[in-house]
Order: sequence, then C-alpha cells, then structure tokens
Amino acid sequence: MKVSVDANTCTGCELCCDSVPDVFVMDGSVARVKVDAVPAELQDAVRDAAGSCPVQAIQVTE
Repeated sequence: MKVSVDANTCTGCELCCDSVPDVFVMDGSVARVKVDAVPAELQDAVRDAAGSCPVQAIQVTE
C-alpha cells in the first residue's frame, strides 16, 4: 500500500501524525508521508487516518 498527502489540501491538523506517527510527520504547516510503502501492520491505521482526515487530503493506493 502507498499513501500520499495533498499538501495543497492539508490544513495541518496533525490528526494523521498523532494517529500513525510511523507513517506521517509534520513538515512545516502540513503533513507528509515519511515511508515509501506502508508496512502491513500499519495499513489499517493508515486507512483509518485517511478516513478521519477532515479535509480528505490523504490518498491511499492499494
């Protein structure tokens, strides 16, 4: 699974970073992904973070 954050949409609420800090990190005022591929054990948490993003800035590719 791959995941990305649309920096133009992200509002910097940090919800994804708080939920899955092994995958998401703040880069200034927006979140970014810090892994090339999401480890299997974190995939459900990343899906949850994407679904919880208030502005739907997180895209998941299976």
